Amino acid sequence: MKIKELQKELVKKKVDFALFYNLNPDGLDVNLFYFSGYKGIGALVVGQKKAFLMVPKMEFTKAKESMVKRVYKLDKKRLFDSILEKVNKSKVKKRKIGIDMSVMTLRVKKGFKKSFKKSKLVDVYDICEGLREVKTKEEVKLIKYACKISDRILLKCFKNFRKFKYETDVVAFLESETRKEGCSLAFQPIVASGVGGSQAHYEAKKVKLRKGFCVIDFGVRYNGYCSDTTRTIYLGKPSAGEEMMYDLLLSVQKKAISEVRIGRKVSTIVQIVNKGLGKYSKYFTHGLGHGVGVKLHELPNVLEKSKGKFQKGNIFTIEPGVYFPGKYGIRIEDDIYLGKKVEVLTRVTKDLIIV
Repeated sequence: MKIKELQKELVKKKVDFALFYNLNPDGLDVNLFYFSGYKGIGALVVGQKKAFLMVPKMEFTKAKESMVKRVYKLDKKRLFDSILEKVNKSKVKKRKIGIDMSVMTLRVKKGFKKSFKKSKLVDVYDICEGLREVKTKEEVKLIKYACKISDRILLKCFKNFRKFKYETDVVAFLESETRKEGCSLAFQPIVASGVGGSQAHYEAKKVKLRKGFCVIDFGVRYNGYCSDTTRTIYLGKPSAGEEMMYDLLLSVQKKAISEVRIGRKVSTIVQIVNKGLGKYSKYFTHGLGHGVGVKLHELPNVLEKSKGKFQKGNIFTIEPGVYFPGKYGIRIEDDIYLGKKVEVLTRVTKDLIIV
């Protein structure tokens, strides 16, 4: 189904075939995985009518379990020559070839052009991003399960928080529990205590957990699909002003979620958040959210300048935050599924946990 949708786009754009590849044994090309279900070294060729996988001999068994029926041998040492030979044998035209240029290095491009001398490269990044924006029922199930796993891990983390001494202890715990669940991290967790939380993209350090708010941003990757959750807890005793600020942000986040509708402009939700934050909106310094799927950041981009509208099947984050330089920060983030109704997938408590 996914490949057929891509093939329709290739016909529209007059692209003879799209090529996706992964050369890193520890890496994942999201488009190769998305259109084939295959994770490993190899290449996927999607022509206007035909599609096939090419993988090293040792990956044949794994590739046969993918969504692509035709699987052929790939000679890694002759990567693009090997692909060219199979393209020619399969009688797939090669005048215009689609590549996700965001992942193509200069070295790979040089090797590609050496084999496909007369072919023209066409960037299919936008096509792929657009096709991944609306999730299938199976994708929704996988992301929902990823969210359940991250909920379990975060809850366990909060219950054990008194045992942690350093910010890096919290990160190590999240990493360990993720492996126990048979998952990998969707991204390096953020654990930002005290003044560290005033930086939206703080990197955890081996410093003692500081009193005050502690922002924890965490997600897992389950069977190729991501979750992304942020909760802010408090170490010590919050002041009345700090509790007021947390309650304000939480109420604004809940209001934003309640205002999501199929067909509503994405930018409208950002405007609602800024209005709700009032004089504190100047301390909200990043986008309100982003799509979640095989990539951590996908469409829709929930930004004030976004021109798109919410669609049925979107999964995205709503994550307002306030960051007071030299003082503290607070962020609350949930993954949202827009089906027949709005569904919050990340369900670990948002009540202010005080340690």
